[in-house]
Amino acid sequence: MRGIKKWGALLCVTALSVTCLAGCGSSESKRIIRIGHNQSTAHPSHIGMMAFQEYIHEELGDKYVVEIYPSELLGSQADMVQLTQTGAIDFCIASNSLLETFSKNYSIFNLPYLFGSAEAYHAAMDDPAVVDPIFDATKAAGFTSVTWLDAGTRNFYTIDKPIESPADLKGLKIRVQQSPTNVAMMELLGGKATPMSFGDVYTGLQTGIIDGAENNELALRDNGHGDVCKHYSYDMHQMIPDLLIGNNAFLEGLPADERAIFEEGFKILNQAQREAWVLGVEDSIKNAVEKQGVNFYYPDTKPFQDAVMPLHESVLADLPAIQGTYDLIQEYNAQFAAAE
Repeated sequence: MRGIKKWGALLCVTALSVTCLAGCGSSESKRIIRIGHNQSTAHPSHIGMMAFQEYIHEELGDKYVVEIYPSELLGSQADMVQLTQTGAIDFCIASNSLLETFSKNYSIFNLPYLFGSAEAYHAAMDDPAVVDPIFDATKAAGFTSVTWLDAGTRNFYTIDKPIESPADLKGLKIRVQQSPTNVAMMELLGGKATPMSFGDVYTGLQTGIIDGAENNELALRDNGHGDVCKHYSYDMHQMIPDLLIGNNAFLEGLPADERAIFEEGFKILNQAQREAWVLGVEDSIKNAVEKQGVNFYYPDTKPFQDAVMPLHESVLADLPAIQGTYDLIQEYNAQFAAAE
């Protein structure tokens, strides 16, 4: 089945390419840059990609045409990462959780309660000393992360009852991202981890295959999860970045002057996405309350933290190479402590 999906995505890319080349006229002599992601066109990540697209067209429009494919048009995130590996597409946005399956070093950013505050999270992710050793870890796999995108805090939301303590998760089938760390986290919290593609979550909730999920507030609005799940609990168990990954052959083949322009474009993407994120969260909460009837809860997070802290110890014991990155993050946590 995975092979069928992968080749289906490849055929989709080929068909889209033929369509564009047949209908774009003046674009025939330009290099088409294909970027895929799994969010809607209203999502901050798509808004950030549009800012990147505009900048590249302004600076290098005589050489490149940037095409953005949202909403899993090129397949699931896993499919798109494989397409980026092979060079069938040039970039895609992938969750850090998925990248853990390509390099264990990425598991550090999946650790629950790794960041003590949003300020510490942002400062750490903006520090090359923190992210570069992790971002470069997939070079052997054919791709590299070129910038991070804010995905807010991940919280539990459920159909039938609020999650106000780890005990409330007992026996519940909760969708998690496809990573070993996330599965281990759910086991420690007492829930039944159910990894699945993001595009399958709505149907899973609607049909009762899963009892809930964990994600940021935008999933309630943009993906309709708030139409099914009426209980959203701010346990704030993770702050996991999304990442724009690029095919190494494409990136390394750029002339130095063009590579510099692309690097600036990645910065513009990052800033535009983060600005749109703040507005998107505000609108999603308002929509969830006023139109979807979602109730928001603010449980004590300490019991959740206590339950999952052994995961920090086990991951660091398994991956001593990331200890330095972990220590740097703790320095940011001390500098930007959460308000009492």
